[in-house]
Amino acid sequence: MILLGLNIDHCATLRQARYREAAATCGGAVEPDPVALALAAERAGADGITVHLREDHRHIQERDVWRLRESIATRLNLEMACTPAMIEFALKLKPDSVCVVPENRQEITTEGGLDVVGLRDRVKGCVEAMNAAGIITSLFIDPDEPQIELSARLGAPWIELHTGAYAEACHTPRRAAEFKRLCVGASLGKEGGLTINAGHGINYVNIAEVRTIPHLHELNIGHSIVSRALFTGIEEAVREMKARMAG
Repeated sequence: MILLGLNIDHCATLRQARYREAAATCGGAVEPDPVALALAAERAGADGITVHLREDHRHIQERDVWRLRESIATRLNLEMACTPAMIEFALKLKPDSVCVVPENRQEITTEGGLDVVGLRDRVKGCVEAMNAAGIITSLFIDPDEPQIELSARLGAPWIELHTGAYAEACHTPRRAAEFKRLCVGASLGKEGGLTINAGHGINYVNIAEVRTIPHLHELNIGHSIVSRALFTGIEEAVREMKARMAG
């Protein structure tokens, strides 16, 4: 059974559109509350909650993350840049896992995987710090052999394969090639002893094929589920995605 990690960033995006200057992140007139969304999603079967605390704090705020750590009953996965400030925050928070991602202030959402090869020393230090603290580290990478092999050598127990290129190619002739890259990458990672997760651009249509990528442990999905929740409510949106993941 593939696990579902729900990314709730876009709930916070909606809140910040109106209340970014508010003194608090919840209570009073401030809405919607990402923590309330997370708790409802858990009741519907989400296996974990993912948040990306960006350095520019454009959506999720530190207080949101601390409240999640105190409130949720499943697992907290913190997406974070590989920077000293974020490493320090994670070591204080002690989430169940972290997913190290690239971060660009100008991007709308995460674009591409982490360059583990180019940032070897920095990533190595982050992985070692998390391992020492008992926090599971996942590296968000493109399904490329050098990135996968180095991730394993650096001691990261998990990788999250970036499915964005596949999602963008779904209605083009490149779809088959991008899907094959993911399958080959997943098999290579499994051979290297890594736990295989995947995420980015997964929706209620392409999940039918994504779920057949070999060796999947968890999918992290956010935008599509939160979008569906506008029409059905978060609990039905989560239940439907879980059903489609199970086939």
